[in-house]
Amino acid sequence: MSETAPQTPETRSGFVALIGAPNAGKSTLVNQLVGAKVSIVTHKVQTTRAVVRGIATHGNAQIVFVDTPGIFKPRRRLDEAMVTTAWGGAKDADIVLVLIDAERGIRGDAEAILENLAGVRQPKVLILNKVDRVKRETLLALTAEANTRVEFERTFMISALTGSGCADLLDYLAERLPAGPWYYPEDQLSDLPMRQLAAEITREKLYLRLHQELPYSSHVETEKWEEKKDGSVRIEQVIYVERDSQKKIVLGHKGETIRAIGQAARTELGDILEQPVHLFLFVKVRENWGDDPERYREMGLEFPR
Repeated sequence: MSETAPQTPETRSGFVALIGAPNAGKSTLVNQLVGAKVSIVTHKVQTTRAVVRGIATHGNAQIVFVDTPGIFKPRRRLDEAMVTTAWGGAKDADIVLVLIDAERGIRGDAEAILENLAGVRQPKVLILNKVDRVKRETLLALTAEANTRVEFERTFMISALTGSGCADLLDYLAERLPAGPWYYPEDQLSDLPMRQLAAEITREKLYLRLHQELPYSSHVETEKWEEKKDGSVRIEQVIYVERDSQKKIVLGHKGETIRAIGQAARTELGDILEQPVHLFLFVKVRENWGDDPERYREMGLEFPR
């Protein structure tokens, strides 16, 4: 009797976009699902500016998560570019996860997002986040209201911070994605270039240190990346602000603030790269950089006309 060779399970892959209001927890959830930090997280709203992809391997499926900027009512050119990018990321995905902060409920930006989902044809899944802080009856009422407004395929109640409910979400997505080859190598966690990720980490430390004092209009660029013979890496970055008064805030008294930001970024970069990091930060004034098309291209955003 001939032996039958064991069948290899077919692979699945696809793109899953997360959309939601600012600070709903999208970046925290992407990092939780991927199992590594690929998107920065701060208390400052609209921290994520461009599309960031995190890659999770779950069983025979490769799930490419697209962390989009928070969707809100734009007031400036940069705001408009981010909101356009977020909706574009949703319409290009195989599945759209709509994240709602269960504490805040369906109001304001979250309500506007539900109203505009009619233009998104992809399968939609409702994610209620921060459910550990909300009573069960409130969660059930939110679920009923959201599903009355939008035809969601499934609803998941999770805590992006603790990971509660995330395993069930991964199981569902792994089964729901279409059959097909993987887009990335198995050990790759993000498609963000390391120079850009390094700049994002420094921007995160900048906002964590100065989120009450520093305006949103600041930007970090990695200008030099040099691998040294001793196995370390030398990184030079520039923090761009729009006014001299902002430069003084970033530098701090006798340079104390910029040193603290650099130390925090250097420590985290060293952990990610698994090599010693020599990080040098410079602060420059670039007036009205938010109106410069070149800056938008560097952030992966389309410049609004």
